[in-house]
Amino acid sequence: QVQLVESGGGLVQPGGSLRLSCTASGTIFRIYVMAWYRQAPGKQRELVASITNIGTTNYADSVKGRFTISRDNTKSTVWLQMSSLKPEDTAVYYCNAHILTQRGTNDYWGQGTQVTVSS
Repeated sequence: QVQLVESGGGLVQPGGSLRLSCTASGTIFRIYVMAWYRQAPGKQRELVASITNIGTTNYADSVKGRFTISRDNTKSTVWLQMSSLKPEDTAVYYCNAHILTQRGTNDYWGQGTQVTVSS
């Protein structure tokens, strides 16, 4: 059974910073792409950033230059460093990972962590 556990959300003022983390656990053979998605109220879930197992990154235009995704393959962990936060960044942030287990390769999701940007 694979689990993704997130932490690091919270309330922050505009212009502030937060760091989200997500760790995968279970019987994992390999983790391919890891990513962060977010979903604001009344909106569809959207990709925020992704990183491959060799460190290639991709960002949504709305967060380029403000957010940084990174990972440690030895710890099965991915982070999202968020800076210069704006009210429109308010959303539930979800960790996602493409993981190879004995059952094959599947997508897994974390439970979500709330990020609220407000004064």
